[in-house]
Amino acid sequence: MATIKVERIQTGVRLEKRLVKVLKALAEQKDMTLGDLLEGIILHAFDGQAPFSPETLATITQLKQIYGLELDASASHRMRDTGGE
Repeated sequence: MATIKVERIQTGVRLEKRLVKVLKALAEQKDMTLGDLLEGIILHAFDGQAPFSPETLATITQLKQIYGLELDASASHRMRDTGGE
């Protein structure tokens, strides 16, 4: 498959702390960067596709338990920043 050249930029995105821990752990498990993982998730979402296989979803469930992440999609529009780090 041919590679696609892109220009990447640094962002100042703030994300929920436990969510970042799960994403970093998943990226590490998949041997990819956090940025590559996020790009893949976003591109799948833009196309209306699920980004994860059943096996990866099982891994995510385990990582959510490890890092105490109880949030799911229903929380996406209800989260408020506490002003922490």
